[in-house]
Amino acid sequence: MDIRDLTADDLDAVLDIRKRAFGPISSGNADIWRQMVGPLLSEGRYIGVLDGPRLVATSRINAYTQWWHGRPLSMGGVAGVTVAPEDRGRGIGRTIMRATIERAAELGHVASALYPATTPLYRGMGWEHAGGLNKITLPTEALRTLAAGDARAAGVKLRRMGPDDAPELMATMARVYALTRASGPLCYDERTWRLWLADDDDFCYIADDGFVIYRWSGRDIEVDGCVAGSEATTRALWSLVGTASSVAKSVTAVIEPNDPVLWLLRERSNEEIRQTRWMFRLIDLPAAVARRGFPSGVSLDTVVHVEDPQRPANSGSWRLEVSSGSGTATAGSGDGPTFTVGGLSALFAGVPTATLRRTGLVTGGSAEDDEALDSAFHCTPYMIDYF
Repeated sequence: MDIRDLTADDLDAVLDIRKRAFGPISSGNADIWRQMVGPLLSEGRYIGVLDGPRLVATSRINAYTQWWHGRPLSMGGVAGVTVAPEDRGRGIGRTIMRATIERAAELGHVASALYPATTPLYRGMGWEHAGGLNKITLPTEALRTLAAGDARAAGVKLRRMGPDDAPELMATMARVYALTRASGPLCYDERTWRLWLADDDDFCYIADDGFVIYRWSGRDIEVDGCVAGSEATTRALWSLVGTASSVAKSVTAVIEPNDPVLWLLRERSNEEIRQTRWMFRLIDLPAAVARRGFPSGVSLDTVVHVEDPQRPANSGSWRLEVSSGSGTATAGSGDGPTFTVGGLSALFAGVPTATLRRTGLVTGGSAEDDEALDSAFHCTPYMIDYF
């Protein structure tokens, strides 16, 4: 088996495996996919496993910025993981994921996330369940009235976005995610945003401290994301979506776990939120800790022991220190809890130590260690983008 970077000449074979693994793809979506992945080829972000001349597996690493407690870090979003049906069961999935971890490190990503088609493969390679993408269905009429009688919302200036607005959109996201101390949401690079903002079927609006992206789905509305840094902008953006209430009776929206729209709705009693889970993995442990944000009032000084067979540079004893909203991980020694890399990745994403202990992802240490770690890493991670 050989592993190499994929080229434009491989894309037909990649599409063939993708269709066999996940089902048909329309010609229009295939064209968009080629536009999206084409630039990644020269950057070493698409790799394949070959058995002789035959392509048998692929993996793609997207370049994202991801926020953790309001601070950005470089995250490699793993997608396009496929193994040809006739080659499954040969360990090729582990081969391509081992290469993906190393390539993510070479590209400078300190962490990685993915939406799993199957959990065991990714868990076995160090990814662990972390956060979710949450979808809810809301009555359009209830959204329409959110700005009614609110002079501040009426004063929010909204304008349409196009491809040239990508830099402003990215800057707005950075400001709002820092302000709200968000954990988990991501931002595409400018090239990808330009591609999405050029889609005529998407309606994209931006304000000074927020944005909304939505589209028609039959006679109803789908919201890909509505992000706002203030009550006035929250009301203005959601009420804009609600202007479709004369036609659309419902809005299906991707929202934060504690999205402010849920507290602004006049009537909220019986709601159903559907969640798609995503998994997370540390690639460069000390760099990820150094770039993560932490609660400013929390202090931590604890030694942890980490086991990472796929990336030995993460293994060993680490002294975790947190103060004044920042953290470090340096080589250390002493007693403390032992984490699998999946367990430490889950802790980084806010999963409580009590959960990790009851699943065998952490052993040893003391109750005092657990409380200190939980206080430092506490968060409710989410994404509003599926990749």
